[in-house]
Amino acid sequence: MITYEYPFNERIRTLLRLEDLLQRNAHFRESDDPFHHHVALLALFEIVEVAGRADLKVDLVQELERQRQILISFRENPEISEDALQEALKEIEQASTGLLSMSGRFGQHLRDNEWLMSIRSRAAIPGGACEFDLPSYHYWLNRDGQTRRHDLDAWVKPLEPIREALSIVLRLLRSSGRPEAQVARAGAFSEKTNGIAAQMIRIRIARAEAAVPEISANKYALNIRFMLPETQARPRPLERDLPFELTFCGL
Repeated sequence: MITYEYPFNERIRTLLRLEDLLQRNAHFRESDDPFHHHVALLALFEIVEVAGRADLKVDLVQELERQRQILISFRENPEISEDALQEALKEIEQASTGLLSMSGRFGQHLRDNEWLMSIRSRAAIPGGACEFDLPSYHYWLNRDGQTRRHDLDAWVKPLEPIREALSIVLRLLRSSGRPEAQVARAGAFSEKTNGIAAQMIRIRIARAEAAVPEISANKYALNIRFMLPETQARPRPLERDLPFELTFCGL
């Protein structure tokens, strides 16, 4: 199955973008290839750019506290495992403590590094990070992989509380809904949402199905039009029935 997620507000949109960038950074950090480390560094610059546009720390602290209060209300409930509840509460409390221990602006330690900022400014120009533009960066890319990875890990480590908190919030969001089997008749699906308190929808389609959803939604209605995934021509609408799985998610 292929999963498509569509956020209903800017806050969830920012969290999903950060999750994608953090995963990309972590993936390419594991390699010893200098080109992979270049991609990891570019992803790190994007993380700082995306997170710097919103009061991310405050939003995450408030959401974690709200979830903690919800979990506390489940105590004494015989249908809830006390051990699992305590583990979830511990995870949330540790993430909150990590966030509150962060001081200053998100990613300020990177902004204070003039060498990194020189790379960031040149990398914004197509081909701007070539060896003749940034000889010191070229030297760094030619150091051994372990040394480069050590540097990358050190630059990412202060952001770890954000990653942990974001992971918890998105996991709770994704698990909040119940998947329902639906069918897009002639490739189209519409549903009135009647003000449902959802923050994101998830659509799952079988990998064998050549279809990509185009989604428009608000608190009153959801409209999905499935398109053929053309890569060499203008996308065309799917004209046959398509089964898919739909989940409304909300914290």
